[in-house]
Amino acid sequence: MKVFVTGATGLIGRALCAELAGKGHAVTALTRAASSALGLPAGVRALEGNPARPGPWLEELARCDACVNLAGAPVAGGRWTAERKRAIESSRVDSTATVAGLIGARGPEVLIQGSAVGYYGSRGDELLDEASSSGGDFLAGVSQRWEAAAAPARKRARVVLLRTGLVLSREGGALARMVRPFRLFAGGPIGSADAWKPWIHLADEVGLVLWALEERRVEGVLNACAPQPARNGELARAIGGALRRPSLLPAPGFAIRALLGELAEVVLASQRVVPAKALRLGYRFRFPELGEALRDLLR
Repeated sequence: MKVFVTGATGLIGRALCAELAGKGHAVTALTRAASSALGLPAGVRALEGNPARPGPWLEELARCDACVNLAGAPVAGGRWTAERKRAIESSRVDSTATVAGLIGARGPEVLIQGSAVGYYGSRGDELLDEASSSGGDFLAGVSQRWEAAAAPARKRARVVLLRTGLVLSREGGALARMVRPFRLFAGGPIGSADAWKPWIHLADEVGLVLWALEERRVEGVLNACAPQPARNGELARAIGGALRRPSLLPAPGFAIRALLGELAEVVLASQRVVPAKALRLGYRFRFPELGEALRDLLR
């Protein structure tokens, strides 16, 4: 299969490209700059271009069988200034509109479109699956417009909207920042210990994408999170247990809000999200249980 990947230099994108290439697929990775392509896995072809703007790269996309669109500025890259909020939204919506516009006319027959569990907003203890309604905060609004931008591709392609939770990886991302205070014997829950966190091991995030590329029954929204969401307190205890460190020093919500501003609402959100569709259609998680996932990542 010829697979076109945007956002290929991010945490998920690099792992996905490596897995696709390892399985013998022909992978083309779109990068904004040639220097960004230096760390791509062997066997992956790098193509320079801006996914938010039409360019010659679209002709290469048209020659592929599938597209995985993961492009988007990091949500947790700093305080949410007005300029940063515009970048978060435009980098997602514009790139998706460009990709979907091409696919709606020709090229790939399947689009795996990145999205986020931020779609649901903060919902306390409410159980959330793919049929649940959207939230009303900034990130929920971005996610709604992000997913809506993929609609033109549905004219002729199978479209999967991958709503991803907290991705746990030893390669970086959120887990590296969460682990740091534990190594200094100062770890604990971030915000309320009762808040729910939908998480997923990077191996299962990549596994779900590969499965969705092949499994024709998968269409529409697909929650990319483990079957067992964890409360903040459980997450802290599991990290402490894996590192053999205490998990008794919580970071209170008011301190997180003072440090991060509006971005804190994402960090402090409670989202009890489950992957109902993946389970119903037969995806088998490699790491369904948090303790096992963290032992694998932090050993």
